[in-house]
Amino acid sequence: MRRRKFFATLEFVQIQEQSELIENAIDPDKPSWGGGIAFGFWIISVLFVVIIPAIFLMPYAMMQNPPVIESEALVEFAKNDKNAITIQILAIIPAHLLTLLLAWLIVTRVRKDSFTEALGWKSGGVRWWFYPVIIVGFFALALVASSIYPEQENDLIRMIQSSKAALISVALLATFTAPIVEELVYRGVMYSAFQKALGVPAAFALVTFLFALVHVPQYWPSYSTIALILLLSCILTWLRIYSKNLWPCIVLHTIFNGLQSLGLIASSYVDKKDPAVDAAFFLELLK
Repeated sequence: MRRRKFFATLEFVQIQEQSELIENAIDPDKPSWGGGIAFGFWIISVLFVVIIPAIFLMPYAMMQNPPVIESEALVEFAKNDKNAITIQILAIIPAHLLTLLLAWLIVTRVRKDSFTEALGWKSGGVRWWFYPVIIVGFFALALVASSIYPEQENDLIRMIQSSKAALISVALLATFTAPIVEELVYRGVMYSAFQKALGVPAAFALVTFLFALVHVPQYWPSYSTIALILLLSCILTWLRIYSKNLWPCIVLHTIFNGLQSLGLIASSYVDKKDPAVDAAFFLELLK
């Protein structure tokens, strides 16, 4: 009798503990931060990418003979000097690190919550064949779009064409840091907060639009490229909604950028005149 009581008590305690774990579990769709904080975080992440490269560029500009000081001359110098371009690209790394730090502070409430649990940063939510199907379909559509509306010369192409160092720097950033940081900003912090405050349809539209918007200056006036960036944003945001998980978005984004990076680097050894092939739309720096 005592033995039965003991096991009954033990079972009750286990059930109670499991219930408490379920109640205390962190839901990525019910974040602790609100829409205002998420929007402010987005603004700051954009400022990091605009301001930090400029800060890193200034010492090099001052070393020129004569020093580049005037604003108009500085803009031209930043766009045309190949070393200045590479410096600005590499300066995205500290901008990314600061963005990650700020995201960690917001998501964890300064170490009170689990970073990965609060974002849904775990595998699962989609089948493995989703990735190749989406990638093949998107590349096919991109090929059709580029044949009908060829990509126009834009800032990103000029950046890639400036030097081999710039090309490799952009490829590395696009593959290894941009997918993580961008997904963390848009499908992580922003989507979670916006869908809680505004609902799924409004959050989908807002996050998709803002992701495409920050890339417009890089690709202007390549309308087809901008449209493809918007489509990519739709796919990634849909994947976040479907999977209720951030990790699949990071994986897909990394594959997209990684494949395009390999293509760009390989093409630079084949085509000496134009190392930036027409499909340069996948390579984006975080804005």
